Amino acid sequence: MSLREDLSEELYRCLRKRRTVPPLIARHGDLTVDDAYAISLGFLGKRLADGERVVGKKIGVTSKAVQDMLGVHQPDFGFLTDWMEVGEEIDVDAKALIAPRAEAEIAFVLKDSLNGPGVTAADVMAATDYIAPCFEIVDSRIQDWKIGIVDTVADNASCGVFVLGEGRADPRGLDLPALHVTVTKNGAPLSEGYGSAVQGDPAQAVAWLANTLGAYGVTLDAGDVILSGSLVPLEPAVKGDVFEMTLHGVGTCTARFV
Repeated sequence: MSLREDLSEELYRCLRKRRTVPPLIARHGDLTVDDAYAISLGFLGKRLADGERVVGKKIGVTSKAVQDMLGVHQPDFGFLTDWMEVGEEIDVDAKALIAPRAEAEIAFVLKDSLNGPGVTAADVMAATDYIAPCFEIVDSRIQDWKIGIVDTVADNASCGVFVLGEGRADPRGLDLPALHVTVTKNGAPLSEGYGSAVQGDPAQAVAWLANTLGAYGVTLDAGDVILSGSLVPLEPAVKGDVFEMTLHGVGTCTARFV
């Protein structure tokens, strides 16, 4: 097998065996983002062969707070599968989560496809059916979260699972950069943020995703759930933790770790 295939297999086994490996870039210093994307696609292909189905895409590392926390200074991207979508109770063992962290996001659900390059924020707004509050639970198959951009892209943008809240809103009637989110952990205030934390405008972040994936021949499809990036710093989670977020003017979302 090629190095790309070897690393795809390695990350897939980490997911299934609930283990980590040293950073890819530390072992293979000449890996590029294009290599990482190919590794990610190989990783995804093994999951699809297991019966998983793609239901959306995600953007990560979009806000300065998250970039500074992880030491990764450009956005990344990955795929969402039906296995990754969970209700408000998250079974840590069943989903093989290793070192999960919760982040509050705005999810876009598309009614029309978007195919980059050339997609604009206005195109994203026109193609969106609704937005919803969302917790993405990120996780890393890379040891101790020691990730660079190559590591996180290869590892499906460090995605674990995601929870969609029940609130729904038409984004065309909202000022997305001004949307305010507040987050609690175990009943105590944890963090707050605004839509502007995500590349200035969550719709612009989704446009970036469409254009970036378009270069690899991947589209954002009608019906896709698109996670647009965290509005707040990531917060570690363990069994027993309960996170609640309010995306003011849209709705709420809860993530319980059991």
